[in-house]
Amino acid sequence: MVALQNVLSRKIDGEGLAYTREVADATAPIYARMARVVPEVEWPFHAPYIHRINQLKRELDAVILAHNYQTPEIFHGVADIVGDSLQLAREAAKTSARIIIQCGVHFMAETSKLLAPEKTVLIPDMDAGCSLASSITGG
Repeated sequence: MVALQNVLSRKIDGEGLAYTREVADATAPIYARMARVVPEVEWPFHAPYIHRINQLKRELDAVILAHNYQTPEIFHGVADIVGDSLQLAREAAKTSARIIIQCGVHFMAETSKLLAPEKTVLIPDMDAGCSLASSITGG
């Protein structure tokens, strides 16, 4: 597993991420899905990132799996598949994408890699942990 920011930072930084007419038009259907949870005043900040991430997913043959607790811009804006950890594990095994980006905790990314060993599995934060999973003992 690789931290997502290591992969995408070179592709997103310095791209001149601006809220242009093109970005506004391309992301209007996405904003319509999340207008009740993201104030309109915040959309010009999120839209350029959402637009660029969605472009990169297509370019890199990637799919984003997002756990139910992700923020609205991730859950509604860039996620291809959403659900609980069991659902995401099942979807990781079925996806034809070359790269799986697991927006969840560490054990979810590990499970995705176990079920799809031929895929590259990325996680946005290598320190994303789960207190319940951490409390399990081998006894």
